[in-house]
Amino acid sequence: MIKHIILIAVGAGLLACSSVDKIILNSSSSANVDVVNHDGEANTIDSIVAPYKEELNAEMNAVIAYAERPFERGRPGGSLNNWAADALLSSQIGKAKLSGPVFSLLNVGGLRNSINEGDVTLGDMFKLMPFDNEVVWVEMPVESLEDIAAYLTASGGEPISGAELKNGKLMVDGVNEDTKTVWILTSNYLMNGGDNMNFFQQKMSVTHTDELLRDAFVRVAKEQKLLLWSDEIRIHI
Repeated sequence: MIKHIILIAVGAGLLACSSVDKIILNSSSSANVDVVNHDGEANTIDSIVAPYKEELNAEMNAVIAYAERPFERGRPGGSLNNWAADALLSSQIGKAKLSGPVFSLLNVGGLRNSINEGDVTLGDMFKLMPFDNEVVWVEMPVESLEDIAAYLTASGGEPISGAELKNGKLMVDGVNEDTKTVWILTSNYLMNGGDNMNFFQQKMSVTHTDELLRDAFVRVAKEQKLLLWSDEIRIHI
């Protein structure tokens, strides 16, 4: 949505300049676009977009939830770790294909900003998750849990929900001796080996949701209204 506003603003600005002779693309690395009129005056893209800045700011400053306490990331765990992983899990759980054991897994490094106490805005969610990463469902052999446990131990901990690392073993809710596969809810970036999560090479199938992780966070925050805070330790090292 934010991108669309900017593109529309630029397009509308260019069309509105009836005195435009030509558009000059500077060769500098800053890639500024100058619009030259009959008088030779240059109008930058910034000046064209300026009338739309108020609308953009209004959208980003819209309050979507409230935090009674600050949410911080950390290792082996943290309140932000738990909220993000829980939000991902709750946003997808109950969907038909996810009938077996399922847990969510993210990375601490992907959570780019804390959530402060007070009003939580759409802009806060963009600061938390600035990347356009997609939510994916990854089907994995149950044997892969050993490699995931080793990874979590080596990294010092990552955000998880629906599972617990204890005594070097990753215990997933619903897994028993007859379980053959598990579902992991994560991002396409991590599924493709980001942050050295190479265990995803064992994946058996992938379901693309076409939903951005940030959008899932926003949806859950709006549903909760009061963000659910938890400092539960899920990674025991």
